Amino acid sequence: MLTNFFIDQGFSFFASGWMQFAAAFGLSFLIMLLFGRSFIKVMHRWQKKGQPISENLPEEHRKKAGTPTMGGILILIAIIIPSILFMPMYNPVGWIALLALIMFGLIGFADDYKKVSSQSRKASNGLSPSLRLILEGICVIILTYLINKTMPAYVPELSLALPFGIIVSLGFWYYIFAYFVICGSANATNITDGLDGMLVKLYMPVLVVLVVALYGATRIGFMDTVLFLPAASALYAVLGAAFGAVLGFLWFNSKPASIFMGDVGSLALGGFMGTVAMLLKSEIIMGISAGMMVLILLSSFIQTMYFKITRKTTGTGKRIFLRAPLHHHFEELGWPETKIVERFFVISILFSGLALVLLKFA
Repeated sequence: MLTNFFIDQGFSFFASGWMQFAAAFGLSFLIMLLFGRSFIKVMHRWQKKGQPISENLPEEHRKKAGTPTMGGILILIAIIIPSILFMPMYNPVGWIALLALIMFGLIGFADDYKKVSSQSRKASNGLSPSLRLILEGICVIILTYLINKTMPAYVPELSLALPFGIIVSLGFWYYIFAYFVICGSANATNITDGLDGMLVKLYMPVLVVLVVALYGATRIGFMDTVLFLPAASALYAVLGAAFGAVLGFLWFNSKPASIFMGDVGSLALGGFMGTVAMLLKSEIIMGISAGMMVLILLSSFIQTMYFKITRKTTGTGKRIFLRAPLHHHFEELGWPETKIVERFFVISILFSGLALVLLKFA
């Protein structure tokens, strides 16, 4: 909106992707800082008792009772408004990324609302897992269809870009692949959001990788391993806004958290992350950079499957971890919450560093 206006007025520097990134980042961060405290008060008044603390969490988490949730609502607002203001209005790529953010955010909102209204401490007090997966699957079908339509003519339909310049046409299986990428991202961020400030700190290194992949996709010759996707330039403002929003949220979510992101934020950010990776044909690179989140997701999956298998074969369910997901295992070992967050953050940076190396040289 503003980008098109300024360009029409002769301010050609607004055509620069980095200018759009910086403007969206600044406004998004400012929205979080200016309205964060007021938003928390509104959530306190509305929710009264805040987010119920699940009975499956370590005892230390009982101290967090009464903390409001759904901070993701403000995150979405802080991403959507600057994105619309500063991204090219007639480029569908930016709108698809925002659509993913909104659709997964709505699923998360329904989940959060059910938890807050019921005030149940059961782990299953939100939407049922099967309903969530179905809703997410519908979102993925819509997004995948739209993503495929944005690809230039020289990119094969329904194709996957692998490192070392390999392009594989998947046909119908591309939708299955997209389900694992987008839903996997959404559920990985959702499970990762378990300690104060952790999701934001693990999410930011992945955003850095996506921004570098975006630069490579919009600059001929900068990265031979990245497909040239000129329409992806609309993502500069969107990624800038996302960076500003999560960084601003950390101001209020660092330990001790004044507000939780909730599923409305974690699912939205995950679905957004997976969708942007697909728009940039950088799904594998994104998966590597999000390696710490993937490990957290896998720890929960492995724990559940091992418990079910051993209960069926021996009559008594057994566990591999003291508690899943992985961060709660380390809490049970006696690690302070801040130490877990910082060490996972370091590992996330290492995964993202590996992804950047592969992005440039694979």
